[in-house]
Amino acid sequence: MRMNIAQKIIRSHLLEGIMTPGSEIALKVDQTLTQDATGTLVMLELEAMGIKQVKTEISAQYVDHNLIQEDYKNADDHLFLQSACQKFGVWYSRAGNGVSHPVHMQYFGAPGKIMLGSDSHTCAGGSLCMLAMGAGGLEVAMAMAGHPFFVKMPKIWGVELIGEMPEWVSAKDIILELLRRYDVQGGVGYIIEYHGAGLKHLTAMDRHVIANMGAELGATSSLFPSDKITAAFLKSQNRKEDWIPFARDKGSNFDRADTINLNDLEPLIALPSSPGNVVSVREAAGKEIYQAYIGSSANPGFRDFAISALMVKDKEIHPRVSYDVNPSARSILEELVQEGHLAAMIHAGGRIHQAGCNGCIGMGQAPATGRNSLRTVPRNFPGRSGTEEDSVFLCSPETATASALTGVITDPRDLGIPYPKVKYPKKNIMIKNMIQKPLPASEAEKISLVKGPNISTLPVMSPLNKEINVKILLKMGDNISTDEILPAGARVLPFRSNIQKISEFAFERIDEQYAKKAKELKEKGGHAIIAGNNYGQGSSREHAALAPRYLGLQIVIAKSFARIHWQNLINFGILAVRFENPKDYDQLNINDTIVINNIHEKLKNKQALTLTIESSNKEISLQHDFSNRQIEILLAGGLINWAKEQ
Repeated sequence: MRMNIAQKIIRSHLLEGIMTPGSEIALKVDQTLTQDATGTLVMLELEAMGIKQVKTEISAQYVDHNLIQEDYKNADDHLFLQSACQKFGVWYSRAGNGVSHPVHMQYFGAPGKIMLGSDSHTCAGGSLCMLAMGAGGLEVAMAMAGHPFFVKMPKIWGVELIGEMPEWVSAKDIILELLRRYDVQGGVGYIIEYHGAGLKHLTAMDRHVIANMGAELGATSSLFPSDKITAAFLKSQNRKEDWIPFARDKGSNFDRADTINLNDLEPLIALPSSPGNVVSVREAAGKEIYQAYIGSSANPGFRDFAISALMVKDKEIHPRVSYDVNPSARSILEELVQEGHLAAMIHAGGRIHQAGCNGCIGMGQAPATGRNSLRTVPRNFPGRSGTEEDSVFLCSPETATASALTGVITDPRDLGIPYPKVKYPKKNIMIKNMIQKPLPASEAEKISLVKGPNISTLPVMSPLNKEINVKILLKMGDNISTDEILPAGARVLPFRSNIQKISEFAFERIDEQYAKKAKELKEKGGHAIIAGNNYGQGSSREHAALAPRYLGLQIVIAKSFARIHWQNLINFGILAVRFENPKDYDQLNINDTIVINNIHEKLKNKQALTLTIESSNKEISLQHDFSNRQIEILLAGGLINWAKEQ
């Protein structure tokens, strides 16, 4: 059988199931990635399972999200993570070393491997021909403990790249073009596999930009072949021995096919407040801006900063604009210093921040109310920047920099300056002291976990009830993101290891009284929420399921779900079901009492559930496609309870 790259990697790691799209498969996991906003729960889960040493080839923990230390919480949690890495055999990347995705690419990325990460942008690893997928922290903890990762076999979407990008067009415009065509649900249920003659014009870091934002399409993962460009990148990181060639078989097919002619692309921009709201930059040109933000996992390469530096060299940023520079890795920061680019950015008016996620996750650099912010980050969901009424645009470094110079949204082609030619450093800088090796097992067993007062134990979850009789507390529309379910940012994320406290912020952007109302209903059996299509898009943070569960959420009924959040709901024992007839969404309202009987029996028999609206006796059919394993997890009250039973 002729296979594409995705099928080859899946076949070589397949432990259970058959490779038929939609059926559940179990995969061996080679590497895991965790970051500090989700890693604290992962480490607590490893402790709860009694794990002595992780079973993966490589597991790495990064401190890149919660870098603002305005009190003890983040600092304490960093010490906890460091001690947990020493105890469980995990690599530890210190605060200030950089964003997890490009740093992992530098140190550990290897073609043909499967990587699971407790971050939705783990898919960036596909730039090096890894099948890299985001998941909830519980599933990552299970993989670290040696268990397989269960996922529905995706379809494979082949995207052929032909031609060569014109001047002022870069990798960000390629992924924005896919988002322009297909919006944020366009990749749900697919692995996107890139191929074609146009690949030879994309560096490994260009590919990182594209693979990273496959998450914004809802894709399970994105993949590039392992070719001469992959080999050159690994050699530059002193890891040429990790390179192997990996390509699709000639004549292999895809479930879906598309072509992008790079010659035809122009600078693009996503308008507020969705990555799928894409237009040409010239259509948005002329709007005043307040901020231009360079960096993040969606534009993490040396080139992405260097071209901005060359554009501003010997010039001044517009006096109205905050020109924020966020290095993606400490090594890239040093290279920018070495090549003179950082000085050019500083002299032009740049504000230099530490290497990390920073404003992308709402950790500082929040824009002023009602002012436009142009960012090279992957997401612009409402309020994600840290400003409630924000206005965030997504674009390339070229567009952000051109606009920083003029003070208004500007197509870089209209600046009237020659296109800068970036020269790469002759030798890449590697900083070994910022990433700590796991201890030998004999030393690790002597390590005690360092727990500050902010770390609390996970709440106990009760098994799934046989009947549900609850009120609907929220009714929401399409594309509700995990940032709207549970915000990120400097105000909320420090409580990531304190579920009781972080639950107070749940759904506050939708209903400020949600937590209070949910607590009142918890004693009466809990509550339900209703949503439209693509519920739970965005971040993989399991807190967006765990916090509402702690507040008594029993069931989520939606037209459709985003993959990671759907599984996170199941992992914490929340029924996540779909309307058989999407029009029935209109039949339900806030404060309706709904009744569902014979839940256990119908789940076990793979039958639809019947919802009755108490006030009218109207019945609504609810569909599910849970696997037998997922049904067992739900009945047990979540993955932790199920794992204990096993």
